[in-house]
Amino acid sequence: MSDAITARGLRRTFGSVVAVDGIDLDVPESQIYGFLGPNGSGKSTTIRMMCGLLRPTAGEITVLGDDALAQAETVRRKLGYMTQRFSLWEDLTVRENLHFMCRVYGLSRRESRERVADRVEEYRLGDFAGRFAGTLSGGQKQRLALAAATLHEPRLLLLDEPTSAVDPQSRRDFWEKLFDLAAQGTTILVSTHYMDEAERCHRLAILDRGRLAAEGAPKQLARDIDAAVLEVECRDLPAARRQLSGEDWVRSVAQLGGRLHVLVDRSEPDPGSRLRGTLVAACPDVAVERVAANLEDVFVAATGFRAGGGRVAPGEEAA
Repeated sequence: MSDAITARGLRRTFGSVVAVDGIDLDVPESQIYGFLGPNGSGKSTTIRMMCGLLRPTAGEITVLGDDALAQAETVRRKLGYMTQRFSLWEDLTVRENLHFMCRVYGLSRRESRERVADRVEEYRLGDFAGRFAGTLSGGQKQRLALAAATLHEPRLLLLDEPTSAVDPQSRRDFWEKLFDLAAQGTTILVSTHYMDEAERCHRLAILDRGRLAAEGAPKQLARDIDAAVLEVECRDLPAARRQLSGEDWVRSVAQLGGRLHVLVDRSEPDPGSRLRGTLVAACPDVAVERVAANLEDVFVAATGFRAGGGRVAPGEEAA
């Protein structure tokens, strides 16, 4: 399988601020590739460099075989871009927005009529096709934006946190459309900060403070996590949490209902026994069980977050 996007040494600074710091990426064709990270991790900046809206401070990007800098106009014609905020015209109707975007993409009148009719049906826009876009709900605007981004049948879709303002059902429906597009051969790069969405991706890059912290298929990342994952049950969970938060060998503690979810340094030879020994005085009824890692665990381990809210990433000072 060839790659739709290749980036090497990608870097972008804004004055003294380093937004993207030397990222290398290979995005396979006809797959959904995810960017997972918090606000400020470099997701949006990287996507904007890939579609030619921002020029890298350093590094190279190849998109669908073309140099994203030297052949920026050629690259733009091959891709669709959907921003986090609704970016179509709110004082135009749904149908007017679609026809206007067809003109932007250079489609003929016949192509425009056919594509608009197809997208109105495909994305269930018919019931409000005559309404102004500004009156639509978040989920309806999302469907309209995706319909508009696919009018010219791009080989690559870049989606920048497209589900941040919609309800769970709309998010689910949106992802079903993405899988349909990928099955038809469209490569999709989507940024998100939702763990459940990240798990849906074929491959995933975890970004943190402008750097690539981890990359791979979600199941692979969970299997290869650089930590031991355990769950703790006892009567006094607050006391147990306070105790564990003061231990250097404990990387993270999170309460999930009536249990604690704990990440421990993988170097610990018997993390379960050490957890029990640490907690038994404060919680005599403590029970500890080794469990499989989830994607949130992978994120915590990869980005260096530690118990108590601080973090120390390898080779860097504490944030």
